[in-house]
Amino acid sequence: MTLALIRSPRLNERTTLRLGGTALAEAVVFSEAALDQLARELPGLGGRPLALGAGSNLLALDGELPLVLVRPVNNAAPDVRRLPGGAVLRAGAGFGLPRLIGLCQRLGLSGLENLTGIPGRVGGAVAMNAGSYGMETAQALSRVRLWTPEAGLFWREAKDCAFGYRRFDPCLGAASSLCLIWEAEFLLAADEPANIRARMEATYARKKASQPVTARSAGCVFKNPEGMSAGRLLDEAGLRGKVLGGMAFSGMHANFLVNQGGGTSAQALELIDMGRSAVRARFGVDLELEVVVLK
Repeated sequence: MTLALIRSPRLNERTTLRLGGTALAEAVVFSEAALDQLARELPGLGGRPLALGAGSNLLALDGELPLVLVRPVNNAAPDVRRLPGGAVLRAGAGFGLPRLIGLCQRLGLSGLENLTGIPGRVGGAVAMNAGSYGMETAQALSRVRLWTPEAGLFWREAKDCAFGYRRFDPCLGAASSLCLIWEAEFLLAADEPANIRARMEATYARKKASQPVTARSAGCVFKNPEGMSAGRLLDEAGLRGKVLGGMAFSGMHANFLVNQGGGTSAQALELIDMGRSAVRARFGVDLELEVVVLK
């Protein structure tokens, strides 16, 4: 099997918040050969194509959404090319980020361990320039392999792309209906596996002590304003632990929206509006969404 087409896929089964209605279709891509078939199928599926990984930064609305999900599952073992003092590691977009970080530790390759505790897959980490504690995915990325229906597969050097806070722009110029991340290459440094493990454990312990890492959430709801912490602003505005139906701002970290069971997208959006309004009223700061709203 190279390409599987699923009709009316449920988004609440495909996002870590466990919210959302149905998309029009989902194309599950198993191999490079399937990309040619995908280019032929997409026009007939209708809707707006959307690349989907583990759904760990998404808030999908209820009802039928005019979307065609495109999910790469190229998750074979990464290729490692050793260099003096390190290695180039090539991984498919469908490979799990936590698995990749664990593999790097065992191979004695450093550069990604600050991302410990971040869920999702390699493609999503690049697409959102995932980061924590001063490190972003872009810092370790050397190049990325992209696919568009018009141009097919091609490599793009990281230096030719634009990165920002939770933002990746391949700078392709002409607009495309879909730009899919297919693979990524990381330039990593050699280090003792024990040293890497120690940093991973310290990072995870820090997150576990302050963030709801095991809850049904989509990570941080809002981006941190320049020089500020969105979580602290929300906390001081009284949003920590705020509950609405089955949704709540976490009692551990106010910038995490969690589904406590039976939550709805409408409740999530109402809490988001409440948080924005409270922070604006108290601090005069407009919070920008980090979570991506699908509608």
